Parts: sequence; structure tokens; C-alpha cells
Amino acid sequence: MRFVILASAAMLTLAGCGSSGGLYRDRPDEFAVARNAPLVVPPDFALRPPQPGAVSPTATDSRTQAIQTLFGGPAPRSAGETQVLSEAEADRAAPGARSVAGDPNTNVVDKGNVTQTILAVPEGNGKEASVATPQ
Repeated sequence: MRFVILASAAMLTLAGCGSSGGLYRDRPDEFAVARNAPLVVPPDFALRPPQPGAVSPTATDSRTQAIQTLFGGPAPRSAGETQVLSEAEADRAAPGARSVAGDPNTNVVDKGNVTQTILAVPEGNGKEASVATPQ
């Protein structure tokens, strides 16, 4: 009985693949939808070849071109960003702050002995790498 049910299910499944509406049905040809335009020789614009050693009138720095391509130029700041920058007095920041950060004459905030002890710990995973902080 099971065999008869399985055989009839298989026949019904395969009947859907017939030529009347299955894989070989008549469908439109996607290449016949539009005709290709004929090839046309472009007109002669009488372009002059570049002069040897002359700078191109459209030449720009490759770094500038890359930044412009990647980021699209400077974006306008939002009102929130402008407010935060004005409250932080960003216009008073030293332009070369990163260059003078390691200078011994640069005034820095004293973070205490604990921070100095942590920074002085030798690198590694041994006993010498541990440190005790005062409570």
C-alpha cells in the first residue's frame, strides 16, 4: 500500500514537469526586446596632443584627489557639534599639540603615585609584572 501511495505521489510530481507548462514553456526572448543601435564613428574634435613638459590644466595633487574622492570634501558641522566645540574652546587649542606632548617642558596634570607606579611596571607576565596599589 505504501508503495502505491509513493508511486502515485512521484507520478504526480513528475507530471508537473511536462512540456505543456514546465521547463520548456514558450517565453519571450529577452534579447529581442530592443534593437542594438548601429555603431557610429564619433566626429573629429580636432584635439591637440599635449605639449611635452607642460602641466595639464586640470592637474591636481593626487593626495587632494584621493581625499576628495573618499570623503567628498569638508562637511558642514551640525549645531550640536558646533556648540560642543565652542564650549570646549576648541579654537584655543595649540595647533602643534601632538608634537609637543612628549617634551619635558610641557606642563601635564599630575595623576599621582599610583599612576606612576602602574606605568613603571615592567612588561611581561611574570612576578616582576605585578604591582600593589596602596589602599
